[in-house]
Amino acid sequence: MIEIERKFLVTSEDFKTESFKKTRITQGFLNTDPERTVRVRLKGEQGFLTVKGKSTDNGLKRFEWEKEISKPDAEALLDLCEKGVIDKIRYEVKKGKYIFEIDEFFGNNEGLIMAELELEHENDSFEAPHWLGKEVTGDIKYYNSQLSQTPYKTW
Repeated sequence: MIEIERKFLVTSEDFKTESFKKTRITQGFLNTDPERTVRVRLKGEQGFLTVKGKSTDNGLKRFEWEKEISKPDAEALLDLCEKGVIDKIRYEVKKGKYIFEIDEFFGNNEGLIMAELELEHENDSFEAPHWLGKEVTGDIKYYNSQLSQTPYKTW
């Protein structure tokens, strides 16, 4: 239940032609406390409830628990969320043995495109696509829970 993840800004939209899957995601937060965030997500036709713990100092690791819930349950819970629902399209790109998840944000976060990569171990090496930009792992302002409160357009 420990997630090891790195985050990067994306420098071009070339990932779209390399993508094998894209999914619309709507998500909100029942709790945005950095010690424990509680997220409700509607990913296509699937709903999810996720609890994340506080990140390590370097931002690479944190506790994550996720449970699939019904679409109607997710829609009902989204109505209870704090202000600042996140709207994005997630593209998936396979590079080597890993899959990059690239989020193109809309609404108040429009203009922000970020790639996430889940690793098996903190020090795993990976093949970086040419469109991968600056690493923002551990920079809390890029956490979705924070983007819901302080959107990209307000920076």
